[in-house]
Amino acid sequence: MFLRPQIRPFFRFTAAVAVVSFLAACGGQVEDTRPGQPVKTRQTAFKELLRSFEPMGVMLRENRYDADKFVAMTATLMSKRDAPWSHFGPDTNYPPTKATLRVWSEPEKFEQARLAFFTASDEFKAAVDSKDKAAVERTYKAVYDACQNCHKPFKER
Repeated sequence: MFLRPQIRPFFRFTAAVAVVSFLAACGGQVEDTRPGQPVKTRQTAFKELLRSFEPMGVMLRENRYDADKFVAMTATLMSKRDAPWSHFGPDTNYPPTKATLRVWSEPEKFEQARLAFFTASDEFKAAVDSKDKAAVERTYKAVYDACQNCHKPFKER
């Protein structure tokens, strides 16, 4: 099918706009422009928690447990574990949040999940301080499970 010459530029322009829109939707992340950036702050805090926690899991999975490194890494984890929670204010359910509405509609359950994480991380720290590898492995898994048990209902995937 041949298009009239004056129609071709319209289709080219339309196709170009569609491609640009598609690429923007795929790669563009919504920016947190609210005062204090509470959503971005809590997301950054969770990423920092993960960066302090995951290397220990790698060491355990690769059977490279080093008790002294774990003590230092756990100190970092414990120093960062409080950071995200205060940024779940009542007016912080807006893009770019990945929190589900359940954070605000079921605050008691969300608080229980937060406290479960604190309990598990306290037990993990005690195990790390004891330098008992079996206890460290068991309590590492408990912290991991506490994270997952909170993510399932309270974080969009």
